Amino acid sequence: MDVKYQGKVATKQDIEFIRKLIAENPQDSRRALSKRLCRAWNWTQANGALRDMVCRGFLLHLDRAGHIKLPPKKCTPNNPLANRQKPSKIQIDQTPIYTTLSKIQPLEIQQVRHTAFEKVFNSLIDQYHYPGYCHPVGEHLKYIVFAKTRPVACLAFSSSPWHIGCRDKFIGWSATVRKKNLHLIAYNSRYLILPWVQIPCLASHILGRMARVLSRDWHRVYNHPIYFLETFVDTEKFCGICYRASNWVHLNVIRWKWLMCRYG
Repeated sequence: MDVKYQGKVATKQDIEFIRKLIAENPQDSRRALSKRLCRAWNWTQANGALRDMVCRGFLLHLDRAGHIKLPPKKCTPNNPLANRQKPSKIQIDQTPIYTTLSKIQPLEIQQVRHTAFEKVFNSLIDQYHYPGYCHPVGEHLKYIVFAKTRPVACLAFSSSPWHIGCRDKFIGWSATVRKKNLHLIAYNSRYLILPWVQIPCLASHILGRMARVLSRDWHRVYNHPIYFLETFVDTEKFCGICYRASNWVHLNVIRWKWLMCRYG
């Protein structure tokens, strides 16, 4: 019987291959076996990095189901995701900005992941976005929008949820096509206009600008473009007007709105 894990299907032949790999490398740790399997199956991300974490989860799933027997753990390293600390509070200028969009141009949209500004992004999201900061899953980028030297907005984009029925129907995806193309969608997981910033049309203007720069940045970091954007809007708190004004398409999902924008 085939075994499924996060879109990966292991056939009987695959399981036999993994058993043989373990038997032929008795000194390997679980991590080493995972990397060896990734190389054997050419299981890599678009940027060439091994899908090591997914593969380790896959092997552990097979082990727990009794299909393979992994070697005992050699150590239990610190898990930075499980033991992640809240972002430190960073104070910035909170002088109110009440003006028009034309008077604060040009805006600078800066990708801040792995830069000195990433801690500022994390702090602002944790302090002022209602769900707080949560480390993005999978491929992700973080942005701060500056008016001159002052941050006015923050956005985060990450890997898309695996299966959303109305989205897949809207695009026309079969299960096979979704599996092949899901990485071409980015999920807008956080969007924050700082509370002391009151500029009409700023939110929709930034969304329009992001649709023109995100794919370029994603290709530079992950070696593939982005063709769709999507997000959830909690309709108990928001109306999603800025998304509508930026030509995002509204799809119903129970008590949420599902919103999507197509490039090009």
